[in-house]
Amino acid sequence: MENRDYSIRQEQVARFAKAMAHQARIAILQFLARRDSCYFGDINEELPIAKATVSQHLKELKDAGLIQGEVEAPKVRYCINRDNWQLAGELFATLFSSCVCKEERCCE
Repeated sequence: MENRDYSIRQEQVARFAKAMAHQARIAILQFLARRDSCYFGDINEELPIAKATVSQHLKELKDAGLIQGEVEAPKVRYCINRDNWQLAGELFATLFSSCVCKEERCCE
């Protein structure tokens, strides 16, 4: 197997895409994007899944840098990481705009 080095941008897109690769995480991101911030309980009430599962999804999004959380004992407050949110938007826009095919069906 060939060893290939990927660019930093390719690694960033992949990290963001992996973190967003679940419908619950998309729902969390959409929920947080409509607010300045909110607490775990607010997110948990929004989703039809167990608290432990919400926590796992929040961890994935936080590890990828798409959200951030602050402990305000005894609660945790979450919000979108605005810098990485903007970066992800730019990276995905660049990816999706890079197609040179101008026709409806390129592969025929």
